[in-house]
Amino acid sequence: MSVPRRRLLQLAAAGAAVSALPRSASALDYPTRPIRWVVGFPPGGGADIVARIMARWLSERLGQEMIIENRPGAATNIAAQNVISSPADGYSLLWIGTSNAINASLYQNLPFNFVRDVAPVAGMVVYPLVLEVHPSVAANLSQFIALAKASPGRINYGSYGTGTTSHVAGELFKTMAGINMVHVPYRGGAAMVSDLLGGQVQAGFDVAASSLPHIRSGALRALAVTTATRLEALPDVPTIGETVQGYEAIAWTGVGVPRDTPRAIIERLNQEINAGLTDPGIKAQLAELTTTPLIFTPAELGTYMTAETEKWAKVVKLAGAKPE
Repeated sequence: MSVPRRRLLQLAAAGAAVSALPRSASALDYPTRPIRWVVGFPPGGGADIVARIMARWLSERLGQEMIIENRPGAATNIAAQNVISSPADGYSLLWIGTSNAINASLYQNLPFNFVRDVAPVAGMVVYPLVLEVHPSVAANLSQFIALAKASPGRINYGSYGTGTTSHVAGELFKTMAGINMVHVPYRGGAAMVSDLLGGQVQAGFDVAASSLPHIRSGALRALAVTTATRLEALPDVPTIGETVQGYEAIAWTGVGVPRDTPRAIIERLNQEINAGLTDPGIKAQLAELTTTPLIFTPAELGTYMTAETEKWAKVVKLAGAKPE
């Protein structure tokens, strides 16, 4: 009996060693085939444009084609589910960001947990938002807040839709400024800006890059930006935080992969992405889009993901926001 048992143990040990080889080898050889990068937004938008800029860089650095796969719908949840359900082998990347952090509390029955099921890889860029008004609103930020306090519910503001970054940015502003404004949700930023230009809504929170032409032409007035510091593109426009201490609301983005993806693959991707974000040519292209690089280690991004998910969960609860 002792010989078969010893032989059985030898075979088991050999089997365990063999099963460990593919993961180690895949991490060392990675990548050996094209990589797909799933983006939960339509082609041509800000996320898609930045992803394609970085995809070209990564293709050159990794020696494999980076395929951008646009999977819009369900507020980016379709894209997230697709990648989370994919093999944890480094060949399916997910464009992550503020939407995912908001969705974690906005949607009650998601089949996945954003923080648990997405392994953080690297930051990508920050899209600053701007609080803008129709020119008929003749007020600076302090006066705008005073006006809203004097007439609760009389001022309305538009957003891209319930639960979007522009919506929760507005709700956080209302809470921290102690004012009551009426939220008017639209189906996307273009529709919201169109009504803001026409005076159907008085204020709105929009990505700065989208509204810069209207602000510079005078068709809209920028009251403040939502970032912690002023924007180079709008140096004379104050931050909301200069008046409402501690306020900050940004559309941040990054890259994630399915949990259990080998650490060596995550580190390789992080290294190459961060190298791109610090490359002068890439930085110049991103600056033209009014975005700034968000450089993190995987651990730093993981901490940031958790903090943002907890932050927006409080805002969603206070606003009583429900999915459209």
